This record gives sequence, C-alpha cells and structure tokens, in this order.
Amino acid sequence: MLRKSIKGIKRRTTFINNLAQAFVDAKLYDYAITVYNKGKKATPDYPYFYERADVYKLKGDMVSMVNEYLDAIDFRDSELYMAQNNLQNSLGYDEESAGLKNPILKQELQKRIQSKPDKIVFAEFLIFILKQQKEFDAAFVQSKSIDKRNKEDGRRIYELARICVSNKAWETAQRCYQYLIDKPNCIYAESSSIEVLGVEYELVLEKPQATKEELTIVEQKLQAASDKHKGSFMQTFVVKNLATLKAYYLNKPEEAIALLDEVISNPSIKPVDKADYKILQADIYLVSGAIWDASLLYSQVEKDFKYEAIGHEAKFKNAKLSFYAGDFKWAKTQCDVLKGATTKLIANDALDLSLIITDAIGVDTNEVPLQLFASAELMILQHRYTDAIARMDSVNLLFSNNTLGDDIFFKKAAIYERTNRYADAEKMYKDIIEFYPSELYGDDAQYKLAQLYENKIKDTAKAKEAYEAIITNYPGSIFVTEARKRFRELRGDKINN
Repeated sequence: MLRKSIKGIKRRTTFINNLAQAFVDAKLYDYAITVYNKGKKATPDYPYFYERADVYKLKGDMVSMVNEYLDAIDFRDSELYMAQNNLQNSLGYDEESAGLKNPILKQELQKRIQSKPDKIVFAEFLIFILKQQKEFDAAFVQSKSIDKRNKEDGRRIYELARICVSNKAWETAQRCYQYLIDKPNCIYAESSSIEVLGVEYELVLEKPQATKEELTIVEQKLQAASDKHKGSFMQTFVVKNLATLKAYYLNKPEEAIALLDEVISNPSIKPVDKADYKILQADIYLVSGAIWDASLLYSQVEKDFKYEAIGHEAKFKNAKLSFYAGDFKWAKTQCDVLKGATTKLIANDALDLSLIITDAIGVDTNEVPLQLFASAELMILQHRYTDAIARMDSVNLLFSNNTLGDDIFFKKAAIYERTNRYADAEKMYKDIIEFYPSELYGDDAQYKLAQLYENKIKDTAKAKEAYEAIITNYPGSIFVTEARKRFRELRGDKINN
C-alpha cells in the first residue's frame, strides 16, 4: 500500500512528509528517499534537503547526508547557518575511529569549492570548520583566496589574525598581518603594522634560547613604533611589551621606567590604562630592588580603584611585596582581606599565599625556611632562575621538616617550563601529584601537567589522561570545567561554544 502510494504523490508537502515518515517508521529508508525525490520534483520551491539528510543519517550514509546539507546551501546561501548547526549536531564523536567525522565534510567541501569556485559560501563554510579545529594555516590560505578573488578590503584576514592571536597561533597571525601590510591601500595596514609587533614579541620570547641580537631587533621595532605614535592611542599597543622587554630581558630597567613615566603623564590616557602602566612600573621597581617605590605605586592604584579588579590586583601585589620582604603577618592580613575579592583569580591567589604562610609559620615559629622561599620567589621574578632553584633546594637541605615541599616543587616546575626543560617540569608535577595529592597544589599540578603534555610535549594521549585525572580525582577543582572541555576536544567530541 505504501509503495503504491509513491506513484500518487501530489503537490502537498504534508502528504509527502507523512508518506516518507511512514517508510522511515518501517525502516524502508530508500523508499522514503524516493518519496522526497519525487516531492522535490513536485514542489521545486521546497526541495526537502533537510528531510533527506535526516534519512541518510538514519541509514548511516554520512557522505550523502553531508551533500544534502551542501545542496541546501547551494540552493540558497541563507541556509548556511542552519546547515552548519545541523551538521555540527550530526558529525560528532565517532566511537570506531576515535575522532570526528568532520573529515568527510571537509572533503566534500573541497570538492564543491573546486567545482564551484565562484560559490563563496562553500569556502566560508570550510574556513568556519578550519577555525573551529584550529587549523589556522589552512584557514589563512582559504581566506586569502577569497580576499584576492573578490578584491575585498582585508577584513576577513584581519579578523582571522586576531583569532590566531587569541589562540597563540603566532606564526599564522604574523602571516595574516604581513599580508595586510603588503596589500595595496589596505585600511587594516596601519593597525596590522602595530599588532604584528606584539606577535613578533611573543615569538621571540617563546624561543628556547633567544639571543640578545634577536631581542634587540624586536626592541628596535617596538621603539620605532612607540616614537612614531608618541602621545597617541596607537602608542599604547606597544608600550607594555617594549617596557617588559627592556626591563626583564635586556637589563634596561631605567629606560623601561622612563618610557612608562612618559605614557602615564599623558593626559589623554584613560585612568584605568594609567593604573595598568603603574602596576607594570611597580613590578619593574620591585625586581630592580626599589621596594618602596614599587609599594607606593601599588598603593596608588589600590586607592584609586579600591573596589575594582585592578585595585585588587595592586593590593595583592603589595601583599606579595611584603611577603618578599619577610613581613609575613602583614602579607597574610592583606591576603585574608582579598579572599573575598570579586576577581576569582586574585581571590584564589590570595588564599593560596595565606595558606602557604599559615602552614609554614602557623605551628613552627621559625621563619627562616619561609624567608628563603620568599627570596627565591623574588629571584624568579628577576629571572635569576639558577639562583632561585639553589635557594629553594637549600630549604630542603637545611630544614628537612619544612612544610614547603609542594610549593618548592611547583615553583621549580614553573622555572623548568620557562627554560624549556620539559622533562624536569614533568617530574616536578608528578612528584606533587604522588607525594602531595591533597595539598594546595594537587589539582594545579595535575592541570599544569595536562597543559604541558598538550602544548609543549605534544603528547595528546598523555594530555587526555591527565585532564581526565582532574575530572576524576579533583571534582571540586576550579579546573574541572576547562579540563572536561579540553578532554572532550582532544578525544574528538564536538564542542558547542
């Protein structure tokens, strides 16, 4: 009866849908598709792309399903967003291949782009997927192709550059910006010429052993941009990087402080931006040994922004300054106030420092181990990594019963990461997890280990295992949400942002 009714299909969408659904209910999927195909001829203004896609999905014919959605986009560009959503819901985690079925979509999109190069919507869809999967190089190639073919203004390349920056895909960001700089009469050229300097700054600092010459080249570029845009809003984009480079990497703290003085005195700079520069200037004073100058600036920002995040940051930095100076009781008092800060990161940092002080001198009145540890932390700020490690090791050698074991491991791990000694960092994190799993840095170490595997060692299997351990062993950790997201992404699940 159902099969005979196919021949009698009328120009009625409801009838077509009901008949096809009857075949679907009977698991006669090919007949359902035949109904929709005939319906497409009968009602060309409603081609049943989505309905056929659903049936192909039930059949397990993912290629045909994908092509139905692509046909819908081909039929009408405005179908792109609905097709994207449906495909994202359909192309999730594949248990058999332990990955995404998205390669099917990318393959079919590539075919469409080749067969219909003027149909920009397919290239835009592919770029959307490439961005989601963080394949930024490929996204740049496609975006550049569209920009050139359509003689666009560079907007899509500029937006991609900023996405790359937010994802720390520095090399691709640099290529995007350089393309815009070289593009004739591009409205994004000037902004790109400034923003690319931030990328070059990050690239040189990421190098395992950046030479003084390499650092100086970046410094000169930043200095030239700062001089060119002196007194203007554009200068603010380079000042922090330039001051940081001078103070922390080229041993020119006086030049950094003078540069920040110049910007802070500019009346056109917003008060909150001035406060940000004051904090950086205070940091530089601190590592240079001018503790009271640093404290004065922190106090100014704290007073001016008492109830705002930047004020809380300044207050915490002042507390840390007291910690470095050995005034542990005052540092703890300030941290206890900050436990209720609206800024979660500051509140957590304040709580951590308060606990370190309490554990170290709460029972044992001997403050020497904590003094040694605090001085080692200051050495880390000064990039005196070898001295810092030696100072922390002396704590364990001289005071075997100290309470700073996990703190020392955690700080040493951070040094090893910064100096690209990843195997040593891995060992430190593992030691915390093994010997201090319930202490202050237990979940921090587990999360840092996962990030180390994912971003530095590039071992996806170990990263996945480490993220899963956070979810399993530290269900109350602040890192659980991000760990679950990273675990699912590494496993290949579709993540809805």
